[in-house]
Amino acid sequence: MPHFGLQLPSFTFRDVPDAELFGRIATIAGAAEDAGFDSFWVMDHYHQIPNIGSPSEPMLEAYTVLSGVAARTSRISLGALVTGVTYRNPAYLAKVVTTLDIVSSGRAILGIGAAWNAAESRAYGYEFPSTAERFDRLEDALQICRSMFTHPQSTVRGKVAQVDGAWNVPQPVQPGGPKILIGGGGERKTLRLTASYADMWNGFGDAATMSHKLEVLREHCDAVGRDPGQIVTTRLGTLIVAETMAEAERRKREWQQQRGIAEESIEARLWWGDPDAIAGQAKAMLDIGLGGLLFNMPSGSTPDDVRLGGEALAMLR
Repeated sequence: MPHFGLQLPSFTFRDVPDAELFGRIATIAGAAEDAGFDSFWVMDHYHQIPNIGSPSEPMLEAYTVLSGVAARTSRISLGALVTGVTYRNPAYLAKVVTTLDIVSSGRAILGIGAAWNAAESRAYGYEFPSTAERFDRLEDALQICRSMFTHPQSTVRGKVAQVDGAWNVPQPVQPGGPKILIGGGGERKTLRLTASYADMWNGFGDAATMSHKLEVLREHCDAVGRDPGQIVTTRLGTLIVAETMAEAERRKREWQQQRGIAEESIEARLWWGDPDAIAGQAKAMLDIGLGGLLFNMPSGSTPDDVRLGGEALAMLR
């Protein structure tokens, strides 16, 4: 059965004051759970990123939000899409995600990547090392988190980071610890690390791009002797769903104009339509071999939009 997830990348809602912001987030997460989504995700950023909105727009710390959502939901899995590896000491990250797993009664996912936002890192005083070092840090974090998820005490010596007798008690609720999702499409490093360490992978792009990435991932799995079927592969894209095609087209034009996106490139980023049309687009993408789909929605989308999205995807269950 395919995995369907909802990402909430924007905490900007018209006429919602700051004091009520988390209530709206929790309502959307609850709507996703009720609509049948398998996972709920937020971004790991400290201010809003350029392709979503202005840096002055609301942004909350990811794992605090997820722990709050855990208390308001009961079934849906919870994760950051994705945690920037440079933002947290890996042992601390393992403790944070273990805590989320316990608070949620076994629903945490560790989404992680090599980080990309140099300007954000500088603004908040984080190091932003070379690409090579960030990927070394990513592999270290994967090794440390996996060890701490599965052993009460861990010693791991990585290329950059290490732990020496680090305790992680209590252990996560999930046997074997939270699933690990690696995000990104790099073929030499990201997909190689996915083959070696991950339970899930998320990428971006049209059907041809995703099909190619899946083939590269299979090659990396062959090289390390792993069955690629053990990895749930997903693709993230934006979703506009409405009761009618006419309304979906109107929202699509508005979204496109706000972002200045050319018509020839829009289908790689956005799906739009009524529930039947969305179901058809989702089926076509799953037919290339993906194990699931992750979606976000434009800023200000409502719980009713989430419900419609769930109705569309339910046709593929």
